[in-house]
Amino acid sequence: MTAPADRLTTAEKPAAARGKRPKQGEPVIDRALSLLAVFTDRRRALTLSELARYADMPAPTALRLIARLVAWGALERLDDGRYVVGVRLWEIASLSPRGHGIREIALPYLEDLFSVTRHHVLLAVRDRNEAVLIERLSSKQATEVAYRVGGRLPLRSTAVGLVLMAGADAAFQEKILKEPAETEPGVAAMPEGQLRRTLSDVHRTGIAMIRRSAPSLTVSVAAPVFDAQGAVVAALSIVVPDGTTPPNVLAPAVMATARAVSRNLGFRTALADDVRTLSEG
Repeated sequence: MTAPADRLTTAEKPAAARGKRPKQGEPVIDRALSLLAVFTDRRRALTLSELARYADMPAPTALRLIARLVAWGALERLDDGRYVVGVRLWEIASLSPRGHGIREIALPYLEDLFSVTRHHVLLAVRDRNEAVLIERLSSKQATEVAYRVGGRLPLRSTAVGLVLMAGADAAFQEKILKEPAETEPGVAAMPEGQLRRTLSDVHRTGIAMIRRSAPSLTVSVAAPVFDAQGAVVAALSIVVPDGTTPPNVLAPAVMATARAVSRNLGFRTALADDVRTLSEG
């Protein structure tokens, strides 16, 4: 149940934001996007004062923008006065070809892998310096995992992230390699030298593996998904309790599923065309 965006309680009006002015020259759309960007897994419902504080803007400015976002459907206002992300954003995001398009093609193969393993099956794409989980199939008995559909994953400390990083261009890899090693709970930090060797192995074998101790003891095995031009456009993985199934047993199934998705994205056709061109030449 939602309520109008312009009804505010006294408690919602942040004293700290009074007198602040919007940043000079900052486009209105940038300010509106900054309000949407403050929502996270841990901040799913926020008051006006919280939105203004996290977005670093005065409450009156935030209120005007929030009212427009509510009217459009990007935000919804709950009966208790807090704001949540509106369902229309999901509707628009579902049109992304790198999200919904790949997911739609991959889903039947993900379901096949899931029906055999009955554990978590994940599909992720890269967005700048992070991975975004666009699908996850899980049974009720599957072990606890850290990431949700639509959530962001680090590249250096997840199996899908390593696959996406190994498939990226050299300049991007160097940028990530020079960044400080992540300190993510449950995963050992990987310094630059070790990460270079790991990426080389992933590129050579087509498989990445990560062990985690939190939120549960798991091992994740991932493989790349290629498009018709041979670029890595997604990473597919399976996550199982550590010690139940050896990774070398999981790897062939993950690779076969990833290759099947790649063929349906045109990858096999592209290779066949290359071979035909060489033979005709």
